[in-house]
Amino acid sequence: MADLLDDHPHLSTVPAAATGEPVPPEPPPPLDETSRARAILAAQPVTEGHTELPRSLDPEDLPPVRAAEAGAQFWSLHVDTDEGVVGTLRRIDAVRALVASCPEDLRLAHTTSEMAHALNCGRVAALLGPVSWTALGGSAATLRAYHALGVRAVNLTRFDRFAREAVREMNRIGLAVDLSGADQDTVRRTLAVTRAPALLTRAAPEGLPDDVLGLLGENGAVLMVTVTDDPAAVADVLDRVRAEAGPHCVGVSHTTAPALGHVPLFAELLRRDWPAQELVGLAHGNLTRALRETEFLARTNRIRPAAA
Repeated sequence: MADLLDDHPHLSTVPAAATGEPVPPEPPPPLDETSRARAILAAQPVTEGHTELPRSLDPEDLPPVRAAEAGAQFWSLHVDTDEGVVGTLRRIDAVRALVASCPEDLRLAHTTSEMAHALNCGRVAALLGPVSWTALGGSAATLRAYHALGVRAVNLTRFDRFAREAVREMNRIGLAVDLSGADQDTVRRTLAVTRAPALLTRAAPEGLPDDVLGLLGENGAVLMVTVTDDPAAVADVLDRVRAEAGPHCVGVSHTTAPALGHVPLFAELLRRDWPAQELVGLAHGNLTRALRETEFLARTNRIRPAAA
């Protein structure tokens, strides 16, 4: 009898199937970095800082090719020096015509709220800017006229007396200061004046020393880096910006390979242990925060008189 009892299996060793109890499913294997990157970008689309207008608006090529993960885009209004205001107005008109011709894909947005609404409607938000510095003609009135037409960023490439007043006026009315292509002295002097976060919609961090990146971090600026077909090289650049300026300062300019999109870069950053929250900031959160702060500053300044 003792032998029989000793041979009887304990309850803890009886298979669940033998007792009629349901067998719990095996936990799914962990997602690899590429799958995780796709999941993040599906929920958090990228806001790109630099999109060029197509050379021709052929109806067969509309909407223009873009990365599948793009949720919003700044449409560049850069023109040659000799084109000036007229060339810029033509470009604004062309972007508006493009958006109007693709109502199921694009929606013009002037504010962060309109950006979010476009996304909720399944559209890619189109933002106007930046405008070339030379297209201002040294006039604050032109600056305000561009803002009234929906422009939301101006590219400042040199700093002088007019630039100082223009930056203050941009803060007042809600135009973002884009420092793409500016030398480090211009960056330093601009950051000493602006009260709103600066943008670098086509950032080249390799040309900026660590202390300038630190100043951009203190300002809350967003350095939007071009994504190429070499995700490791781009990740190296972003690692430096993240280390010197802070994770709140990284952003995406555009991709040179729309067919590849942004997944390879985000997968590489996941391999480097970037947390998901920082990747959301890279995708759009940091830029949205900078634009929202610019909008808020303008609202608080509405009672101030316009510059002459």
